Amino acid sequence: MSDSVKQLVARARDQVRNLSVAEVAEALETGTVTLVDLREPDEVQREGTIPEAVRAPRGMLEFWADPGSPYHRAEFDPSAPTILYCASGGRSALAASTLQALGYTDVSHLDGGLAAWKADGRPVTFQAGDPS
Repeated sequence: MSDSVKQLVARARDQVRNLSVAEVAEALETGTVTLVDLREPDEVQREGTIPEAVRAPRGMLEFWADPGSPYHRAEFDPSAPTILYCASGGRSALAASTLQALGYTDVSHLDGGLAAWKADGRPVTFQAGDPS
């Protein structure tokens, strides 16, 4: 019998660090963490993004994050603190688990995603051309 996506996300949440909005905000204040927005471009355009986040659509994450990949991007460092987020926390939990498998030693995700961030009254930004 196969697992449901709900079961996969629950298993991933058990395997990764689930950070609260306050914990993510505190980590961002240090300036030593890479925050990664996994949402698709249309989601970012509609909802905005957490300031200073690196935008990496979920479908490209492994390719951009793996230093051995020809698509690797310098923003991704397996030894650097990395926090992932998505809309509500499911994709980011799965992605954090995947980055651990790629050798990332300090990876976590924002539990509740951008929805929790906004519900806590935290700021979001829109890029030029995005709705404000």
